[in-house]
Amino acid sequence: MKVSHFLICSLLILSLPSMELLAQTPPGVEEFQEVESDMESFYVALSRLSLVTGAISGLLGGLRVYNNWQMGRHHIDVEVISWFGACLFLATVSFFLSGLYGVPLT
Repeated sequence: MKVSHFLICSLLILSLPSMELLAQTPPGVEEFQEVESDMESFYVALSRLSLVTGAISGLLGGLRVYNNWQMGRHHIDVEVISWFGACLFLATVSFFLSGLYGVPLT
């Protein structure tokens, strides 16, 4: 009895590494990797869109402040700060997205 019990236990222990070779990858792993590469391209595009939107917003804000200055409105400090804050926020969002998802902007 002890010999057969010992043989069965030793066969089970020796067959454990070969069972790992027979195991299949879980379903959906390849799909997750494909979605990950797609999402990286989406986040790169979203980060660049945020930078472009910030640049356009800065140009429009500068033109609007210049126009108000030329029209004789000299108390434009709040408007300058708000446009600068918007551009700074959009630039920060771009770098935050690239850092959060580990996607370089280049």
